[in-house]
Amino acid sequence: MNVQTETKIDLRRMAHAIRFLSMDAIVRAADGHPGTPLGGADIATALFTRHLKFDAANPTWPDRDRFVHSAGHGSMLLYSLLCLCGYEKIDMEQVKNFRVLGSHTAGHPEYDPEAGIETTTGPLGQGIANAVGMAVAERILNAKFGDGLVDHYTYAYTGDGCLMEGIAAEVIALAGHLKLGKLIFLWDDNRMTDDGPTDQAVSEDQVKRFENNGWHVQGVNGHDPEAVAEAIAAAKTDDRPSMIACRTFIGFGIPRIQNDRAAHGGKITTEDTDAARESLNWPHAPFELPSEIDAAWREAGARGASERAAWEARLNALDAETRAEWDRLMAGDLPAGWEDALHAKKAELASAGPLPGIRASGEMVATAAETIPELISGAPDLEAATQHKRQLAPFTANDRAGRYIHYGVREHAMGAMMNGMTVHGGIVAMGTTFLVFSDYMRHTLRMAALMRIPGLFVFSHDSIGIGKNGPTHQPVEYLASLRAYPNMWTIRPADAVEMAEAWELGLKHKTGPTSIICSRQPLDVVRADAGPENRSAKGAYVLAEAAGPRQATILATGSEVAVALVARERLAGEGIQAAVVSMPCWEIFEAQPKAYRDEVLGNAPRVAVEAAVRFGWDRYIGADGVFIGMEGFGASGDYPDLFEHFDITPEAVAEAVKRSL
Repeated sequence: MNVQTETKIDLRRMAHAIRFLSMDAIVRAADGHPGTPLGGADIATALFTRHLKFDAANPTWPDRDRFVHSAGHGSMLLYSLLCLCGYEKIDMEQVKNFRVLGSHTAGHPEYDPEAGIETTTGPLGQGIANAVGMAVAERILNAKFGDGLVDHYTYAYTGDGCLMEGIAAEVIALAGHLKLGKLIFLWDDNRMTDDGPTDQAVSEDQVKRFENNGWHVQGVNGHDPEAVAEAIAAAKTDDRPSMIACRTFIGFGIPRIQNDRAAHGGKITTEDTDAARESLNWPHAPFELPSEIDAAWREAGARGASERAAWEARLNALDAETRAEWDRLMAGDLPAGWEDALHAKKAELASAGPLPGIRASGEMVATAAETIPELISGAPDLEAATQHKRQLAPFTANDRAGRYIHYGVREHAMGAMMNGMTVHGGIVAMGTTFLVFSDYMRHTLRMAALMRIPGLFVFSHDSIGIGKNGPTHQPVEYLASLRAYPNMWTIRPADAVEMAEAWELGLKHKTGPTSIICSRQPLDVVRADAGPENRSAKGAYVLAEAAGPRQATILATGSEVAVALVARERLAGEGIQAAVVSMPCWEIFEAQPKAYRDEVLGNAPRVAVEAAVRFGWDRYIGADGVFIGMEGFGASGDYPDLFEHFDITPEAVAEAVKRSL
């Protein structure tokens, strides 16, 4: 799509509308980052008026181009564009309320597709990585439905900071390898950061960097919107991902800060905006637009309406089966009967004997993939160790129908790309790696939780149970950190049956991500029941009640549930009646009614056992309660020896119970 607006207005004048809305909003808020919206206005104008396929009146049109403002600190660039183009949720009042509590114009863009905000950005590098995930999702859906329904570009506006972050190296390399030709980065090459000129810390040639990774690269004057528009047109003719280096001046238009580090996040005043009005010949009051420029921008926002209408006609002409599948995917609904397959696999696993948690999870992904065709799996160079590929063919530059992504050793990229696939829509994204590597994904996990978007993050090798690899790979402190995220469910199943229930819960969880924590070592069978009831669905439940009046309660998760059950038997032999509570997901348990929680936990003394650090357990056992687990890092040795060495044993649990009585 390359349709100009009907009203012939100098694009530089249209760009000035972005500049002055942005600087007026920043002055009104007494806070903000003026450098990006002032320097990048011409780039954005070229894109939105000449190339971006969108309809401001229908923000969630599925075949729209995606625009990701990765340099999210300069959020007024995006808000000004959305306001000028006529997005209903970002009107002039929202611009005036920039950074005001309750507005849609937060300090950094926050995911709101109805407002035209495709993903949450701000932590540098996350946006460009989300964009790569969006481009992958577009190709997967295109392979399924064809050009008539899915044929759009993903654009990411990026600054120097995004390109410096380590995640940039990961996604630039992978996007080039996968030849994601519908992906275009617009680099605001102003050579200035908050600390000063980029050459203080960077000497690499970004053009060569992208070329070496298989990208199509161009360089243009970023303050010449016609040149930028021509470069975008050229990028569209190449089958490689494209990067356009747009040479700009940060803070363009305000003499005091132009091309100076002060433009990045420094405060600007009415004196600055007065000087800009004189410098750029903009004799209009704050938040006022000349009628011809306002009209030209509204035309830009509406010029995609005819293409959207043509797309809707193609959608309405589909056969009933294809249309139903499309509507289901766009609604984010799972196929009818998907739970039946999981329940059948759960019954099968119940009689399979001890299985490593990660293998049981692999069985679930194989089952789910058969009934949920939009499930896209992947791992960072851990196909064999995690077994989450199974029957799935890889997604490659030559096969867009593949459903397994080989991320290479790039955990951070995996997480951010999963988020991008999820917000794009039509995809159920899952990825798996070792739990100890989840720290490489911290921002991606946090962004998923912050956006309240689904996503299955499967983490293996969950404790000292991995054995001889030693403490570098034994994530004793990680459960506590994952449980700290608001909106995320962290589920640590005790056996294959609970694993099946964890997968069912994770696939149903639509208001946040789910982390499923898997063991490397075999998990003893603790659940013989395998009916359709999901006992894990309340977060915690009494797995084995005391034979008589409850004298103690043993709380456990994961592999330590089996330890607790043996301890219960030992105690019963000594006339002490204890109950065992399996607590696979604290977050779900905390959401249950108080009466249920009180019933499960009981009033008897409590002992908790988990092959991890104590942090967080005091809410259930009290500050003076007894915890059997890790007090420091692990060690290298066979896993049974490690559990003995660190005294995470039935004997230790039983003794702790007796001490608590």
